[in-house]
Amino acid sequence: MERMERPTSEDSGVTAEPRVLRRDEWHTWYRTLIRAFGGIPEPAEEVELFRELTRVDRSIGIWEGEGGGAGDGAGEACVGTAGAFAFAMTVPGGARVPTAGVTMVSVAATHRRRGVLTSMMRRQLDDVRAWGEPLAVLTASEPAIYGRFGYGAATFVLNAEIDTSRVRLSVPAGTDDVRLRYEAPADVLDACEEVYARLVPGRPGMLARQPGWERLALLDPESGRDGASPLQCVLARRGGEVTGYARFRVRPAWGSEGPKGTVVLDDLAGLDPATEAALWRFLFDIDLTSTLAVRGRPVDEAWQYQVSDVRRCRPELRDALYVRLVDVGAALAARTYQAPVDVVFEVEDAFCPWNAGRWRLSGDAKGASCERTLDAAELALSVRELGSAYLGGVSLGSLGAAGRVREVRAGALAAASVGFGSDVAPWLPHGF
Repeated sequence: MERMERPTSEDSGVTAEPRVLRRDEWHTWYRTLIRAFGGIPEPAEEVELFRELTRVDRSIGIWEGEGGGAGDGAGEACVGTAGAFAFAMTVPGGARVPTAGVTMVSVAATHRRRGVLTSMMRRQLDDVRAWGEPLAVLTASEPAIYGRFGYGAATFVLNAEIDTSRVRLSVPAGTDDVRLRYEAPADVLDACEEVYARLVPGRPGMLARQPGWERLALLDPESGRDGASPLQCVLARRGGEVTGYARFRVRPAWGSEGPKGTVVLDDLAGLDPATEAALWRFLFDIDLTSTLAVRGRPVDEAWQYQVSDVRRCRPELRDALYVRLVDVGAALAARTYQAPVDVVFEVEDAFCPWNAGRWRLSGDAKGASCERTLDAAELALSVRELGSAYLGGVSLGSLGAAGRVREVRAGALAAASVGFGSDVAPWLPHGF
């Protein structure tokens, strides 16, 4: 489940400074978060998992003590929360870069417009810099909030409602060699994780799974099924090797004309095109169903070009991962570039002024360097645009056309835009 911010527009007087969370405060801190998102309790197993995954040393809160602005003597109360997981994220070129996964951000409705969010973002980015992590990422419940803190939309996902009663799938050679078998999701978790791990280096935006995170895929509370079955899993094998898996639920339904159930896809991964096609064909053909509901898939996934009628798939594009360069030089040097790049950026970054100024980026498919320079700027942009373009899924050229990147030297934008691109669309595989 994604955990983000309570929207704020505060501009005056934070009442207390953020401080690091203590383990014995976690439940109070977490209840503050849940209340900010409507107050509906989460299933106990989900709460316990995120309690275990939370790094309290990387989590902060704002607490008001007795009389802390309220004057009611009611004791200490948590009025703001923010956390940061320690991730390693794939960037173009395949490197895994230490990345702060910003999460569990909330501000109590009683404390909006007092600088609470700004204070926590200030403390958090200072901490991320001190930890030596050049990137911070998040998923936003409301996209308008985080741009002022330097986060730019960098990845997108595809949702679809596929009418499998009328859409057919054309599959590549070798698909019939793939064998599928139902398995209990928990019994084959390790095999699925091995497939996932092999895919991580090949797609920017993917997160190397830290211990404990594999359990996220098995969360299956009845309250979250919306009338669908418990989680099901099929494992794909080719030549005796496990090459993929699909995890899904089935929501039965019947009408006057007969069955019209829905297959709800949770997760699908394949090591080769034939395996992916076999898994998608299986989902299309499940008996007594006529719809396949797809959420959060890569925007370049092959099934879109295998269907007989993409309009009857009702594709929908959504923003997903927001990226913030905490250390411009280290972040730009950590990835590679699909065409040679040699450009001087004039970077604006009012919130993290250590990034502001001119940087010379030189790189190609083998590696890169990014250093401070006194040379004349060739492109001018804010750190937010660098975040959007960083994983290769948002074109610098498009940002330029939108007026968000200014070309100082003619031709510099087109060359840099090609270099920053990625043949594989970046993708965030799960929320945090």
